[in-house]
Amino acid sequence: MGSAQRSSRKGKSKKKGYPLGVDKMKLLKESLRNAPVIMKGNYPYFIHPLTDGIPEIDPAVLKDAINEIIKVIDIDAFDKIVAVEAMGLPIGVALSMELTKPMTVIRKRPYGLPGEVEVEQQTGYSRGKLYINSISPEDTLLLVDDVLSTGGTITAVVEGIRKIGAKISDIVVVVNKNRNIEELEKKVGQNIKTIVNIEIVKGKVRILD
Repeated sequence: MGSAQRSSRKGKSKKKGYPLGVDKMKLLKESLRNAPVIMKGNYPYFIHPLTDGIPEIDPAVLKDAINEIIKVIDIDAFDKIVAVEAMGLPIGVALSMELTKPMTVIRKRPYGLPGEVEVEQQTGYSRGKLYINSISPEDTLLLVDDVLSTGGTITAVVEGIRKIGAKISDIVVVVNKNRNIEELEKKVGQNIKTIVNIEIVKGKVRILD
């Protein structure tokens, strides 16, 4: 999904993000181009501060991503931000502070609290369980995550949220490397907004936008 397609899905944001100059997403895109790529079995895995926490997260790159997220969402359409452990946290926290909206974290360990929902997660290189707390049927949520690859995390989280009965206003991921996003959108029954679309070619990250 390219920039033009993504633009058609933008919400009505009444608040602008950080002023970053004329060259939109310059820092974010440049950092992605320079990201190292390793193999996890047969799965090419890029390493980036916003998706792995290493090397250290440059606040200017994080601001770049947050600025673009704010542009594609309707900030009046949700009352809570949902982020997935682990690397959804920096994005969710930054959005929560900028928009003064509460955030809840979907964890990889159970707490046994009343109403906790467990879902199965399968990614391109691992599988496990996620645990959803602090969401009620009355909530309308913004779901954010760092990267979209196979769609296993998004699928599991959406399933869990719908079990609870809450609504999702938007799903936004910062980096998308899924080439069949339309199929994934049909599966979860909702549009997925992406900030930067990439592919990995010959061990290098290539920006598609």
